[in-house]
Amino acid sequence: MNIIAKELNQVIENGNPNLMSMLSEVGKNLFFPKGILSQSAEAKQKAHKINATIGIAKEGNATMALPSVMASISGIAAEASLTYAPSYGIPALRKIWKEAVYEKNPSLSGKQISLPVVTNGITHGISVFADVWVDPGDVVILPDMMWGNYNMILSVRKKATIKHYQIFTESGGYNTDAFEACVKEEAKTREKIIVLLNFPQNPTGYTLTEKEADRIVDVLTEVAESGTNVIVVADDAYFGLFFEEDAMQESIFARLAGKHPRLLAVKLDGATKENYVWGLRIGFITYGCNIEGEQEIVYDALERKTAGCVRGNISNASHLSQSIVLASMKSETFAAEKEEKYKILEARAKKVKQVLADFKYADAWDVYPFNSGYFMCIRLKTVKAETLRVHLLDNYGVGLIALGDTDLRVAFSCLEESDVQLLFDTILQGVNDLEQR
Repeated sequence: MNIIAKELNQVIENGNPNLMSMLSEVGKNLFFPKGILSQSAEAKQKAHKINATIGIAKEGNATMALPSVMASISGIAAEASLTYAPSYGIPALRKIWKEAVYEKNPSLSGKQISLPVVTNGITHGISVFADVWVDPGDVVILPDMMWGNYNMILSVRKKATIKHYQIFTESGGYNTDAFEACVKEEAKTREKIIVLLNFPQNPTGYTLTEKEADRIVDVLTEVAESGTNVIVVADDAYFGLFFEEDAMQESIFARLAGKHPRLLAVKLDGATKENYVWGLRIGFITYGCNIEGEQEIVYDALERKTAGCVRGNISNASHLSQSIVLASMKSETFAAEKEEKYKILEARAKKVKQVLADFKYADAWDVYPFNSGYFMCIRLKTVKAETLRVHLLDNYGVGLIALGDTDLRVAFSCLEESDVQLLFDTILQGVNDLEQR
């Protein structure tokens, strides 16, 4: 094991030995290399005469750039767009994102969390998390309705075992009883369990109520208290898109951070959906845990391992993308711009609710609960989802996502409000067509 990894492990062990038991074998061996990176950083500070350490091309004192490239970048110099960013991410962006996390999550008041490490979108963030914390054979607990890429990252690539619980009760709330049963059953025979919570949820568009969130926090704390190490991952990709008062308005990460020495809370979020910059691929990974002594030192060790994982995977996220996100968040109009887009999505969600309240659809499908995010799902009663999906696409030019035998996912985020009624009427017509065959 590299001496730097050993040193980081000792720091983590001193702060909370349970964290060492949670780290994957890869995570235990990860470190942020010194070598060229640290020598270049020293040279940047002290090499005032000649600096021959940087792995980029320069002309004079400026970053070399093609005019045809810079013509497409308005207002961002080559030094802030074409050069490599730190593997941790741009310091100013990490700082402003951390400040925003506190602003959006009042339950974090008085708690310390790590400085976010920048990832290449949240998908990459999940992959980085998996490298640092997941070993083959580890269990990851997820609801039966989930984003399909979790399986690719956690099961296919990391060889973890995914265990499911039924997401909703028959009456329509989050199935906290099924959640508790699944978590406690896995905790009986394992020293570590991993629980992944995604709100607003993809594909259902559901966010927990305050009462449901309290129950989940209590269950996870109870399992940690019983002696099982618990890693809880909050995938907050669609954070902030809460359209009803009953939806919890903050991340469950805020309630779990620092809750128990055997409970590690991990927050995965990003500008991707929150700031409507999907293709810029800027995400973040942040830790919240119970630490003895100086918390900053332990968080720094976790950040170094995480940044080392980024370094050994993609080197760093796009400097240009990070600079664009940072400039936007520092803009005086940023809050107003976000509120404007939120209102548009909120109106679409409410229009879907209004349309689906019509009894004419009742014989064709049930509606899964939704109160947030980009999506909602219906459960078909009389026809197969894939058959209907293809029929609608071929005969009506309507595209939807089929999930299993009975479920269709509708992304109302990309619908004009005026198209909502037409969409569901067309789906109903498709059901009628298939029933009459």
